[in-house]
Amino acid sequence: QAFFAPLEDEQRVQAVPGTGLNIPIWILGSSLFGSQVAAALGLPFAFASHFAPEAMLKAIETYRGHFKPSKTLAEPHVMVGVNFFAAGTDNEAQRMFTSLQKQFTNLFRGSPGKLQPPVDTMDSYWSPAEKVGVERALVHSVVGSPSIVYEKLEEFVDLTGADELMLTGQIYEHDARLASFEIASQVCAKLLH
Repeated sequence: QAFFAPLEDEQRVQAVPGTGLNIPIWILGSSLFGSQVAAALGLPFAFASHFAPEAMLKAIETYRGHFKPSKTLAEPHVMVGVNFFAAGTDNEAQRMFTSLQKQFTNLFRGSPGKLQPPVDTMDSYWSPAEKVGVERALVHSVVGSPSIVYEKLEEFVDLTGADELMLTGQIYEHDARLASFEIASQVCAKLLH
């Protein structure tokens, strides 16, 4: 943090650019350790629930329960990650989501690579065990039409008490990705009112 504060007389190392900008620093975590660090330092905490969901609620609870106010924050501030896939229909959104499901299946197989085109069904792509693993990893994914994604995001915010959401959408087709984020913008504006 000191590298982004104003330069001190004795400071031998200077961040360029950066000195004096007071750039906000967040702790991004996918385990309890990150929440403990953020709480101890009084920094905002972002949880990577979009790919590592298992410790999410415990990490948020740990962060809030052990938070120490700092120059940066008087109160805890939580952001959570959500995979977001929205389209005109639930079926379109589900089809877009298969690209991410394929990517995680490939990761589990030890074959990471580029995002692949979507498919109509994952049934012939993954084994039952892979399906369970992927669904577990991607449990905090919001997939559907505008009304469905609104309901799911609202439930997720209620569950976590999140102050902010970090939406990610690994959507193969660029225009579909833009349309999904346009829906996200509309849905989030509604959620905030």
